[in-house]
Amino acid sequence: MRRNDLIMLVVVFASMAVAVMEPTLGTPFQPLLLYFMMMLLFLSFLRIDFGALLETSFPSLRRLGILCTIKLLVLPVGLYWLALMIVPDYAIPVLLLSGISTGVVAPFMAGLMEADGATVLRMVIVTTVLVPFSLPGLVKLLVGAEIAIPLGAMVRMLAQIIFLPMVAVLIGRRLCPGVLQTILHWQFPFSMILFALVNLAVFSRYSSFFFRHPGQILMSVAIAYVLSVLYYLAAFALTPREERSQRLAAGVSLAILNNVLVIVFSSEFFGPLAPTLAAMYMFPFFTMVVPVKLVAARIEKHTAQRTGTS
Repeated sequence: MRRNDLIMLVVVFASMAVAVMEPTLGTPFQPLLLYFMMMLLFLSFLRIDFGALLETSFPSLRRLGILCTIKLLVLPVGLYWLALMIVPDYAIPVLLLSGISTGVVAPFMAGLMEADGATVLRMVIVTTVLVPFSLPGLVKLLVGAEIAIPLGAMVRMLAQIIFLPMVAVLIGRRLCPGVLQTILHWQFPFSMILFALVNLAVFSRYSSFFFRHPGQILMSVAIAYVLSVLYYLAAFALTPREERSQRLAAGVSLAILNNVLVIVFSSEFFGPLAPTLAAMYMFPFFTMVVPVKLVAARIEKHTAQRTGTS
């Protein structure tokens, strides 16, 4: 484990603990969650070659199509039926969480995991555009309930969260590249501060719930970790012959979710379990970065050794 990985784990768990124990410290940051995500994206875009987003080769489009199909259809349906058999109370929360789009901070997480950022960013854009159609359709088909995820609101959110930081980076590269280089030098400490603020904003909402319903919290955390492992396993199974950066990009695309969005809209249509599971997914959201990187490195080493001896 690298020093930065250890620092990230300490920051993540410490900020979660502070938010739960002293929720008043996180309350002022709750309305700013959207802006924190935009700043994280700005930091992640500093390293991305935006020209790669325009790639239209058949392998690139095929990869994108397969990942979108798995992300928006196969995983949510399969895991919904699995949860229905094992933990039926969590079936709908699992469906909502698994069927939501790739997280807007996924490109930043891709940078931490040394994954291909362009692939992840393409997944963020495409799944965010498609999810207002795919997720309500799945809920209607499988559950018989109707939810409304307004397309206009999703497009506005996409433009604000993704495209504004992207434009800011493009303008900065042209007008003040030196400033961007200075920011890039301090990218990691800036990102740790933003991670802490995000956790303070999210977990301060659930402070009282932690103490009133500890059993549900523990169950939700356990299910969240199981789901995260299954997402990464599915990604690695889909990319057996890809290079490491693409395998990790597939993992980030499937496992780094817009769980904050699920928290917002699920509380309006479903019971408390759906937003609770979405909130508890913050644990694997951050902490799976280190073990997944280690597993990917070991797989790559094993593959290289096998190739060398064959």
